[in-house]
Amino acid sequence: MPKLIVGLGNPGKEYADTRHNAGFRLVELFHASHDQNFGGWSKKFEAKISEGRLLRYKVILLLPQTFMNESGRAVGAAADFWKTAAKDTIIVYDDLDLPLGTVRVREQGSAGGHKGVDSMLKRLGTQKIARVRLGIGTERAARVPAEDYVLEKFSPAEKEILKDVLSRGGAALEMMLTEGTAAAMNKFN
Repeated sequence: MPKLIVGLGNPGKEYADTRHNAGFRLVELFHASHDQNFGGWSKKFEAKISEGRLLRYKVILLLPQTFMNESGRAVGAAADFWKTAAKDTIIVYDDLDLPLGTVRVREQGSAGGHKGVDSMLKRLGTQKIARVRLGIGTERAARVPAEDYVLEKFSPAEKEILKDVLSRGGAALEMMLTEGTAAAMNKFN
């Protein structure tokens, strides 16, 4: 059964460096760090997709191109095509409720107000999907409407923190594949 790793974000250059695209960025970096194992990116199912092999698994990296709130369409179509079970799916996304600099791994859970995650969970029909949550919350988040805050670009100082977050997030993702989600939770939470 293939593993499906989904990075959440919004398509287009104007969103590339925004807080809401942290999931895209992590999956793109994961792809780059394992480029010998993956092909290039192609378009399929309203998403950018790269297929490869890591360890004993076929792995599909997926970046929905439907905009955040409709992510479930692309993820559902890919899961149906590859017959990927929810237990073999990992979502990577930004989390406003976690402080910037935080990485959290979970085996399952609600959407927690994240509309992209909500779209995915509804389409797949379960909350039992592993995830890597990347904290984007700052003091400023409490003063700005959430829908505006998540679409802001990271400041230069925040970008430095983000580099570390993306590095640790990539290591967590790798551990989830090699040793399982519980082991990654023990190490990274």
